[in-house]
Amino acid sequence: MNIEQLKGIGPKNQIILNKIGIYTVADLVNYYPYKYLFICIKKLNEALVDETIYVKAKVLTIPKVYYIRKNFNYMVFSCSIDEEIVNVKIYNRAFMKNNLVMGKIIILVGKYDKLKNIFTASDIRFNITNNKIEAKYHLIAGLKENFLVKAIDLALNCSEKFIDYVPNEYNEKYNLINKEVALKNIHQPKTYEEIKKAKIKLIYEELFNYTFKINALKLKNKKALGIKRNIDEDKINAFLSELPFKLTIDQQKAIQEILKDLSDSSRMNRLVLGDVGSGKTIVAIVGILANYLSGYSSAFMAPTEILAKQHYETLNNYLENAGLNIALLTGHMTLKEKNNIYKAIKNGDIDLVIGTHALINDNVQFNNLGLVIIDEQHLFGVKQRNALQEKGDIKPDVLYLSATPIPRSYALCLYGDLDLSMIKTKPNKRKEVITIIKSEKEIKDCLYKMLEEIKLGHQVFVVSPLINEDEEKNELNSVVKLKEKLQLAFSKQVSVEIIHGKMKQKEKDSIMQKFLNKEIKILISTTVIEVGIDIPNATMMIIFNAERFGLAALHQLRGRVGRNDFQSYCYLISNYDNKRLKVMEESNDGFYISEKDFEQRGQGDLFGVKQSGDIIFKIANINTDSKILLQASKDSLDYLENHKYKNNKYYEEILEEINFLD
Repeated sequence: MNIEQLKGIGPKNQIILNKIGIYTVADLVNYYPYKYLFICIKKLNEALVDETIYVKAKVLTIPKVYYIRKNFNYMVFSCSIDEEIVNVKIYNRAFMKNNLVMGKIIILVGKYDKLKNIFTASDIRFNITNNKIEAKYHLIAGLKENFLVKAIDLALNCSEKFIDYVPNEYNEKYNLINKEVALKNIHQPKTYEEIKKAKIKLIYEELFNYTFKINALKLKNKKALGIKRNIDEDKINAFLSELPFKLTIDQQKAIQEILKDLSDSSRMNRLVLGDVGSGKTIVAIVGILANYLSGYSSAFMAPTEILAKQHYETLNNYLENAGLNIALLTGHMTLKEKNNIYKAIKNGDIDLVIGTHALINDNVQFNNLGLVIIDEQHLFGVKQRNALQEKGDIKPDVLYLSATPIPRSYALCLYGDLDLSMIKTKPNKRKEVITIIKSEKEIKDCLYKMLEEIKLGHQVFVVSPLINEDEEKNELNSVVKLKEKLQLAFSKQVSVEIIHGKMKQKEKDSIMQKFLNKEIKILISTTVIEVGIDIPNATMMIIFNAERFGLAALHQLRGRVGRNDFQSYCYLISNYDNKRLKVMEESNDGFYISEKDFEQRGQGDLFGVKQSGDIIFKIANINTDSKILLQASKDSLDYLENHKYKNNKYYEEILEEINFLD
């Protein structure tokens, strides 16, 4: 049933509801509250320190309104509360002034400061029911809460029956409540116990539905025929024994999982997820070698030209005695160079080609392509990844690499259709980066340390959240402003340069190459340098306005230094007493930091900015509901593998849709 069929929802309200994704009655009842208020009118003397309370008050004076600036005001007046005269202050409620006549009884919501005798109100209510649980909803301009509550009530009481997507078997197994009861209780609860039972039901339903689709995709991928190889384990072991370092347990496990995938007849679809410096590249190299020894070529795609060149040098170094013919293909090569590589790839003369988006050019025709490796896969679009995977006459195995350490529960949601190898342990060869929090008043300490590192022949990264100062009218630093300050501080004796995302790729690559060649001592940047760039000589990272970044983003930035045997440093510059940043001083473990970031900022902000591929659940939270997520995933897999979905029209239709996917 569409919402316009509900009484009281006219064309204007329909347009507003459409803006938040509500088109049907089902959409309306699935627009869940984000929090609940327990309305209990208290006495002033019952209020705890910093507690938000409801109190009954009588207006004693005509309110006065003060304007701080346009669209920002506060109102003050006196009230009688529990026979005491109390001063009341409330922000941005000037429109209420005419309703606050002397002698009127109102309900104030807010906090009481006993010492100052000030009640700072967050809201003023004129009519409420005491001892009631009130659901609160996210609103947009034009959408009033009273209207939304009435609309949801109409939807709950209309003739439409709401489908329960949890199979009966699991409803009975976990004693989950009826779907319609759950919807009623989530919107109009009488007790917290009703909210709890409703949430468990609706969260499990949402996660079962989601993981069913993910598991169906995974099983479909498993059935996809790949290349069955006979892996020469003796040669692989000989290669590993000659490495100048010992592999970590996680690296060894990841290698075994990749070799098993390559030996299997189904197509490999695996993600290697590891922190900066955890050694993902050597794991990928072993896969390339195993693929080569079986008679197949490989393609390795990186997001930037500099990173592609670095991989080319690294892989050449490791595989120089293995007999592979390795080529580099990037967009900035001459047409003659490209044509020579195109021809060699087509003729089967290249065993491994490393490149950027240039690899998906129509002129690239692979001969016997057996393995595709995509580095920092989240930086490529789905079409770009698929374009490379579909190259050649046979379906190659696919290995993704990512240096963004994330909690396992989040990885299960983001990459549930992939097999996952996690590398948490790091090689012992590198020193941990020392992280220090400083305010801008202490910037001299930072400048002295920068000069000390530069005198030792090292280089420095400086990061700002903005490009130009006028992008945001506040105290935030910008790369342009910082360049002026640093040139002044070092009397223009030290080479300082800027790089940011609005530059053309060719310009960015040129500056990074100069930095790599040590022609630039201090590189000031936005977060464009966050992923993948390896500057071994850089020993110091300074991040201004650090409070603006998520912990995971800060850790990624910090990972640009410490890629050598020197002691490296990261200075977080912030004028705020931000306890959150202390986590960075405490730990260099990316997985631990991402867990903390996840707890504090939530799933949508994990990567520092909203990603287009972020998973948005209506009621589930994959951080707090991780146990339900894992159980729902296990149950939905059982439901699939044992064909229990048969005769369930909803899940049969999902499988039909998935089977049409390429």
